[in-house]
Amino acid sequence: MANNLRFQVVEEAFKKHALDVEAPSERPSEYFGKYVFSRQKMYKYLPADIYNKMIDVMDNGARLDRSIADAVAAGMKQWAKEMGVTHYTHWFQPLTEGTAEKHDAFVEHDGKGGMIEKFSGKLLVQQEPDASSFPNGGIRNTFEARGYSAWDPTSPVFIIDDTLCIPTIFIAYTGEALDYKAPLLRSIHAVDKAATDVCQYFYDDVNKVQVNLGWEQEYFLVDEGLYSARPDLLMTGRTLMGHESAKNQQMDDHYFGTIPDRVQAFMKDLEIQALELAIPVKTRHNEVAPNQFELAPIFEECNLAVDHNMLLMSLMKRVARKHGFRVLLHEKPFDGINGSGKHNNWSLSANNGILLHAPAKTPEENLRFVTFIVETLMAVFHHNGLLKASIMSATNAHRLGGNEAPPAIISSFLGKQLNELLDHIEKSEKNELFNLKGKQGMEIDIPQIPDLIIDNTDRNRTSPFAFTGNRFEFRAPGSAANCASAMIALNAAMAEALVSFKERVDALINKGENKISAILDVLREDIRTCKPVRFDGNGYSDEWVEEARQRGLDVEKSCPIIFERYLDESSVRMFEQTKVMNRKELEARNEVKWEMYVKTVQIEARVLGDLAMNHIIPVSTHYQSKLIKNVQGMKDVFSAEKADRLSSRNMKLIEEIAERTEKIEQLVEELTDARRVANHIESIQQRAIAYHDTVEPHMDAIRYEIDHLEMIVEDGLWTLPKYRELLFIR
Repeated sequence: MANNLRFQVVEEAFKKHALDVEAPSERPSEYFGKYVFSRQKMYKYLPADIYNKMIDVMDNGARLDRSIADAVAAGMKQWAKEMGVTHYTHWFQPLTEGTAEKHDAFVEHDGKGGMIEKFSGKLLVQQEPDASSFPNGGIRNTFEARGYSAWDPTSPVFIIDDTLCIPTIFIAYTGEALDYKAPLLRSIHAVDKAATDVCQYFYDDVNKVQVNLGWEQEYFLVDEGLYSARPDLLMTGRTLMGHESAKNQQMDDHYFGTIPDRVQAFMKDLEIQALELAIPVKTRHNEVAPNQFELAPIFEECNLAVDHNMLLMSLMKRVARKHGFRVLLHEKPFDGINGSGKHNNWSLSANNGILLHAPAKTPEENLRFVTFIVETLMAVFHHNGLLKASIMSATNAHRLGGNEAPPAIISSFLGKQLNELLDHIEKSEKNELFNLKGKQGMEIDIPQIPDLIIDNTDRNRTSPFAFTGNRFEFRAPGSAANCASAMIALNAAMAEALVSFKERVDALINKGENKISAILDVLREDIRTCKPVRFDGNGYSDEWVEEARQRGLDVEKSCPIIFERYLDESSVRMFEQTKVMNRKELEARNEVKWEMYVKTVQIEARVLGDLAMNHIIPVSTHYQSKLIKNVQGMKDVFSAEKADRLSSRNMKLIEEIAERTEKIEQLVEELTDARRVANHIESIQQRAIAYHDTVEPHMDAIRYEIDHLEMIVEDGLWTLPKYRELLFIR
């Protein structure tokens, strides 16, 4: 056993101890936002008139006047210098699911042979990073490199190490968005306008509606030494092979269990640094699978929440290495145990403080509540395939549909009371009154709108889009994803539904119908229309797949084909009418999605083929040779009859190893041939489909053979850390 470096790696990993983390002496509320150019710092470092103009931009959506940019940049630079900052960067979110930055120093020539520290408004507002090397789906040719990053003043500037980070959008020279933030901001504006117009039916004082997002980040931690000893983890983020550990999550003893000391130290350090960057982290706990954990913040405005999640994922990786860990954000890093998602808790709130998806005490406000619930269901029903496409990826596809995550069918859970209410509204007469039986049921004077009770029913953990009291929880996004992808689709679909709702209500009012009656008439129509998307049953069952198909919901499971929903005419029309994205941008993003899918599977296939041929087969045949020597030795010691009897088990192992290694060699050759054929397909869409249909199945078959070999090859010879070592932190 000593000849295997794996045991040395495991031993060193288990020797690590929790690092002491020195917490700031202040309370969290006192160091919250320490490294953020917040409103308080703006008030301190900016002239009063400039500060007021910036607040108008941030709160009221006023256009940023470039004439104030120099004054804002001067204030930022002064604060940054006092914090020891020497560089600045435009921080943006290209279509890579990560972030990008190019650092420049605060220096310019002084004209006298020296240097001066300088940071102008022009540099704050706009830069020109190279756009040719980022995924763009053909919008830009390689020789057309110009792209622009433009400051987003609604997301505060922050400091990482010695660098001032300026959140920006990223667009092509020709104006198309090359990132997630630009269409996200457009979608937020579209919902704001549409929801504000609908709110005018209920509140005279509403002139702005905010989109809220509270994400829940799941992740795995693995000892850094073990991670480095697994080339598949290192290069793909997941284990491409590995037999299940005898004990994994079946005892349910990890979920909400005591947090290990080393992990607690990591979490503490992470939370301190997150709070200093104004990321309002609140919740931490063990998740279901071993080594799996969750972190969640207080909800925020959607754009800021997305920025904070992207920043946090980067921060997690840095802090984890300090504590001897590696963070795994892959949606399914280990087979046989739960994967990781990123639940998106989404809601709308008006500037008068009302949560639009929350029940209320008065009949008219509950009419508002039902209106926004039903129109959300309309958005999900009409674009359920698109919403699935917005969260689908080569990595998340491994997680969706298992008995651990939402199925690859988008439906919505409402709960018993709300379902009964909608059914009653659908069937009732306009002026009917009724009593709602329950803890707070009461007779009302507006038909079908009772006083409702928050959390009046159980949750359905199999639902991808569940109502949870005052918001919807979109549970399908993956752990590594940019939340913006799902939010762009959901916001745009919601804006479309609200615009349609208002047009139809106004048409009835213009014909002489009173407002309440008109609203209820349209709601009845929409309740009937979106009924197929309401499902409170077991989303994991096989029966649901057939039922969903009969309801007209999208049940496609192939990731490359699901991406096509972005280019459905209904999707293109919706995005263009809401001014979130145009057809060219949608076509480009789909090109990027197909290309990323191909590259992800291609890398995994190459890594698996290499490991199979250069690790697994040599180790297995080496063990096979030892067994053969043992059998030959028995024949020298025992009689032929006794030797045959005593060596029968070894002979079976020798034969099994020979058959499985031969099968692996054959499958690797077939895998290589399938990749070669797929790579010659000109259409990136068809190439992605070929990788899904012809390449991935070979990978599954290779893994099957390797996992069986792991169970029979001598443990001391196996070179790769096993699940029982990877999954349990000591």
